[in-house]
Amino acid sequence: MELKTFGVTVYVIWLREIKKYFRERTRLLAMVGQPLLYLVIMGQGLRAMFQLNIEGFDYLSFMYPGIVAMTILFTSMFASVSIIWDREFGFLKAVLVAPVPRSAIAVGKALGGSTTALLQGAILLLLAPLAGLALSPSAILQILPLLFLLAFAITSFGTVVAANTESMEGFHMIMNFIIVPLFLLSGAFFPIGIAPEWMQPVMKLNPVAYGVDALRNIMFIDSPAKDFVVYYPLYYDVLVLAGFSILMVTLSMQAFNRVE
Repeated sequence: MELKTFGVTVYVIWLREIKKYFRERTRLLAMVGQPLLYLVIMGQGLRAMFQLNIEGFDYLSFMYPGIVAMTILFTSMFASVSIIWDREFGFLKAVLVAPVPRSAIAVGKALGGSTTALLQGAILLLLAPLAGLALSPSAILQILPLLFLLAFAITSFGTVVAANTESMEGFHMIMNFIIVPLFLLSGAFFPIGIAPEWMQPVMKLNPVAYGVDALRNIMFIDSPAKDFVVYYPLYYDVLVLAGFSILMVTLSMQAFNRVE
């Protein structure tokens, strides 16, 4: 009975997040527009500056997996802002006093944010030809669960932060402080292997770096550039992301149990 209540609660919270997402069309446009600007302006600009001596491979192709990961990162993190809104409008208090497991609310929030991030990441995959990449159906079937895993890890992390933040202003300050280094040190702009020695240990602590590396593992599996742009084996990237996801969702469930 408790397991059924847990599952129903997760489903209801997840469904609410999905319905809110499709009602906010401006949010969809903004989240897709930002990576497009990076891809078109920065990618095209840096493409002319950095020429890689690898046939059929240039800087725009290298940068594309990082842009997809950036979409997942930003969408996942800001999906957790709904927790702050729910607290300010009293919805969270109403849910917390209901006879349902609080941990199920945290899981439902994480799954809802992960699903919306996956949808936006999937939209961006349609732009792969603009970056000179042709993704096969088998590659897409590998990329989609990977994007969901990355999104679930980041959304659970954002849920932990939101559950411990009282105000919208505080949440945005903390998010900006966290997101920028997560993105800059993800390997989106340069491979881990060529980063300065002092920076490499910091990048290895960044979970987003494993998402970017895993995407490059799949997208460049047959490319001669793979040895240059990929740092870890795919299974290692997935294991790290799965471990980080389990840790974060556990912390988010504990955080919701303490929310007053």
